[in-house]
Amino acid sequence: MAPGIFLVFEGIDGSGKSIQAQLLYGTLVNRGIKAILTKEPTDGPFGKKLRQLAQKGRDEITLQEEYDLFMQDRAEHVENELLPQLAQGAAVVCDRYFYSTMAYQGALGLDPEAVYQENSRRFPTPDMVFCITVSPAIGRSRITLSRNETPNLFEKEAYLNKVAAIFDAMPYTEIVRIDGTHAVADVQKAVWAAVEPLLR
Repeated sequence: MAPGIFLVFEGIDGSGKSIQAQLLYGTLVNRGIKAILTKEPTDGPFGKKLRQLAQKGRDEITLQEEYDLFMQDRAEHVENELLPQLAQGAAVVCDRYFYSTMAYQGALGLDPEAVYQENSRRFPTPDMVFCITVSPAIGRSRITLSRNETPNLFEKEAYLNKVAAIFDAMPYTEIVRIDGTHAVADVQKAVWAAVEPLLR
């Protein structure tokens, strides 16, 4: 079978990227295209540890140790899910990938470009990365109002400002930036307009 396509959704918390990933996956399936929807951190042991850290804090772990957890989680994800599915010709839709590691851990002190170089050397580069852009204030408002959640450690506004700045500065050609302040349906149309030519 022909190699599949690898599509990633990125953005700060509350940007709407997860909804758009789900909508794109649904559209692909409805059109008879073999597709999977996946995410990072995963539900594996390393991913679970990372989500615990997001809620409880990083008091017992260094930035490098946290980064190593992301890399271990990603290595398992790529080997066990992404590469096999792509080899079978599937469209792989992933909610977060190493661009989030660049932005979120970069905002804590890691060098985003060094993270990009290591990850792009070790793992497949997506065919397209949809960076859904909203201001941190809007993102936090959606978290607290629409999702009825209390922002976690990764969702504090000052921190999200740094994260958003790193996302905005990424120069890579695979990134497609889409304004996430528009209606969900309008964002969905913009995503599909970019994806459809890849499927031809």
